[in-house]
Amino acid sequence: MIPSIAEAAALIAARSLSPVELTEACLARAERLDGQVHAFIRLMPEEARAAARAAEARIMKEGSRGPLDGIPFAHKDIYGTAGIPTTGHSRVLQDHVPAADATTVAKLAAAGIIPFGKLATHEFAFGGPSFDLPWPPARNPWNPAHFTAGSSSGTGAAVAAGMVLGGTGSDTGGSIRGPAALCGITGIKPTYGLCSRAGILPLAQSLDHAGPMAWTVEDCAILLQAMAGYDPTDPASANRPVPDFRAGLGQGVKGLRVGVIRHFHERDNPVSPATLAGIEGAAAFFRAEGAEVRDVALPSLAEFNACGWVILLAEAFAVHEGWMRQDPDRYGELLRDRLVLGGLLSAADYLQAQKRRRALIAATEAAAAECDLLLTAAQPGEAPRIEEVPKWGFLEKPNFTIPFNVTGWPGITVPTGFGEGGLPVAMQLVAKPFAEPLLFRAAHAYEAAHAWRATRPSMAA
Repeated sequence: MIPSIAEAAALIAARSLSPVELTEACLARAERLDGQVHAFIRLMPEEARAAARAAEARIMKEGSRGPLDGIPFAHKDIYGTAGIPTTGHSRVLQDHVPAADATTVAKLAAAGIIPFGKLATHEFAFGGPSFDLPWPPARNPWNPAHFTAGSSSGTGAAVAAGMVLGGTGSDTGGSIRGPAALCGITGIKPTYGLCSRAGILPLAQSLDHAGPMAWTVEDCAILLQAMAGYDPTDPASANRPVPDFRAGLGQGVKGLRVGVIRHFHERDNPVSPATLAGIEGAAAFFRAEGAEVRDVALPSLAEFNACGWVILLAEAFAVHEGWMRQDPDRYGELLRDRLVLGGLLSAADYLQAQKRRRALIAATEAAAAECDLLLTAAQPGEAPRIEEVPKWGFLEKPNFTIPFNVTGWPGITVPTGFGEGGLPVAMQLVAKPFAEPLLFRAAHAYEAAHAWRATRPSMAA
């Protein structure tokens, strides 16, 4: 059995589970499965073993530092790691070795995590799945012929397969919530500014969010507790106290007001039958548990996507313009072609999109004024086959996640069962800024009442 972070932490603290034993079990799984899944760009078994031995000695002598002490963990390969290559899954930075850890990497190290290595991503968190890069794209552990979503693809795959118990992700248009949905795990995009992005390779800085991915809601709350907090080196960092993200777990949803954004997943981008059934089941569960459930109307998905993608493409091109002009062929075809779109946008296009963004935020605030939470899809359906993912798919149909990068509101993906081919489906819950404890409370109530967490991909058994 693969434990959750919370389960493993309780056993380690009670000295009934050795961090060394847990590390060896996860390494054995990674060494057995990663040839099929390609979750890791760089697996570091000897470093993990040394850290596990050190954690075990420290815990035996001093006691546990907390719920992450001795927990196998890995970072998306856009998170800067001192002395360890951070490539962005790109030949452009194939030999890049940071001198310092990203702020969140340092925070998690201080909490005692066991670093397993660096995880696959879409190239620079935007170009994927790509087959012309130095490393292959990650594949879905539920069926390796299928896609993980992106860009935190390796994190989704590694956590689902039990190679690690948690990992870092980033989310500019859905890159935490998408892979969490298709890989059947939990992922939270926190409020903009809650987690520092310092030391993380940027994609679009006014939309970029850092956050955790793990097997359960409680595990994500534990990880976010370690990652969150003010960082003066990140200009967007929120200078406010960090709450106890687990304080509301177990309190249920009675009295909460849940707004279902029905037009998102029924009309704006109709979802698969299994996805729709999961959302309807979640709404019925919340209602039966004493929440008030109502429909709400926001601006259309198309409006949010048009605004968000103009901002993302313009800001991404600004990040990469120098390298693109010097040697565009070092990029994979997919990312290079997408970045070129950003170079065709004008300053007026970008400023109009930012102006529209302010209007969309105001409209969302007004629509959600009488709600505590919003409910919609995270992905349109089950994971497609990896070779069938279109280059321009993000422009063909609007996605469900970028609206909450545009607003900066926190969103969490929670599995709601399985659809065609036994592949996971999921819902997305959204809260108002800095209301993560409420988000965890509702997501945990749903998760605890359903059996999805008992099922791992068969290859991880």
